Amino acid sequence: MTSVIFMGTPKFSAPILSSLIEKGYDVLAVVTQPDRRVGRKHVLTASPVKEVAVAHNIEVLQPQKISGSDEMARAIELAPDLIVTAAFGQFLPTKLLKAAKVAAVNVHASLLPKYRGGAPVHYAIMNGDKETGVSIMFMEKKMDAGAVLAQRAIPITDQDDVGTMFDKLSDVGRDLLLETLPKLLAGEITPVPQDEDQVTFSPTIKSDEERIDLNLSAHLIDCKVRALRPAPIAHIYLNGVRTKLWDVTVLDETTEMAPGSLVSHDKHHLAIATGDHGVLALNEIQPAGKPKLSITDFLNGTSDALTIGEQVAE
Repeated sequence: MTSVIFMGTPKFSAPILSSLIEKGYDVLAVVTQPDRRVGRKHVLTASPVKEVAVAHNIEVLQPQKISGSDEMARAIELAPDLIVTAAFGQFLPTKLLKAAKVAAVNVHASLLPKYRGGAPVHYAIMNGDKETGVSIMFMEKKMDAGAVLAQRAIPITDQDDVGTMFDKLSDVGRDLLLETLPKLLAGEITPVPQDEDQVTFSPTIKSDEERIDLNLSAHLIDCKVRALRPAPIAHIYLNGVRTKLWDVTVLDETTEMAPGSLVSHDKHHLAIATGDHGVLALNEIQPAGKPKLSITDFLNGTSDALTIGEQVAE
């Protein structure tokens, strides 16, 4: 039986761990991020990966930082055949990678060498890509730079957001890993080095990047809204109030109005001008301090005060 140490944290990673257990791999331990306080009540919550491990009575290691930790020493002591990571969230020291008797491999949610880094799905949607996918790769100390063992692409639809794509890519990653590991163990795979000339990066989204630039085209604004949903959520300032954009629609019309101007409205509809002469309908928003609102609920009692051509958003 092939022994594994699995390293991962979010919902994306949990089905991948479950599949290894179900297929009979001997998961010696799971390494995941420490429990975090979640929600308004700050409830201490285990990661989805830890929940799977606990349900199967697997040892759980939760270092604040893996490098030099007691948890790393324990992982090395276990001497697994494989180390498998999927969205673990920390760099792994070379000493730990070398502890795997056969290999340390990573399930990465992009078509490497495109989008190395911590937010590949966000950037794929934000940039308007038509597809993304999963790469199974050897791990090395340099971020997401190892040779690729297998890849699989899937389309990104105009309705997809980060939440739906992570669910789809988790399933793809699970299936592709289960297909790849037996071939790797049998020596039947020739790793393909990444083309360094084609490398792009996807750094973690910073808070100042959550604000929408209304000079972008309506299409790219829609892409960014979906790229930041369900978290951290894009925002604009609507009538001076910081307002999250949960859902928008690119309208099949153009305008000569300046970006942020009110193009049209009624009791159930509000559309603003964007860059490239585009028009964007706001469907579901969340003004600061309020719950999520349909545009109908937001406009109730407000729409009479709005004037076509007025600068309402920035």
